[in-house]
Amino acid sequence: MTGADYANLIAAYILENFADRGVTVYREVNIGKSIIGKNRRIDVLVLCEQQNEAFAIECKYQETHGTVDEKIPYALEDMKAMQMGGCVAYAGQGFSVGVLHMLQASEMAAYCLPDAETLRPGKETLELDHQLALHFRWWNLLVRDRKAYERPA
Repeated sequence: MTGADYANLIAAYILENFADRGVTVYREVNIGKSIIGKNRRIDVLVLCEQQNEAFAIECKYQETHGTVDEKIPYALEDMKAMQMGGCVAYAGQGFSVGVLHMLQASEMAAYCLPDAETLRPGKETLELDHQLALHFRWWNLLVRDRKAYERPA
């Protein structure tokens, strides 16, 4: 899977599961300048016009060891510097142990690898689902499979 394939998978997953919540998904959107002064292009932009809210997603997929490790700290810092909600979505087996730990510990990162056939939410999409729920205030998403507490008799 290429980086573009991964970004398309994330965009398709969000569209399939959250379009009924009034969001529109865009690919490759220019948003201001990066922390090094370059024009910033976001992989996926989720826009909810009704709430006047947007969420930017930078997608990083790495199946084999390579140069993506060097790009992760920059991607996280650039996401923090952006003046809107967003995260770095990531997946793949090619991240070094240190960078994987950095991603797992960051509030700006979300592991997400939806099944390309079904695009169903599940354990592999939970972190991105939670990022979207917190940003757009979709509280029912956080308690999706839970039953409300009832006081014992």
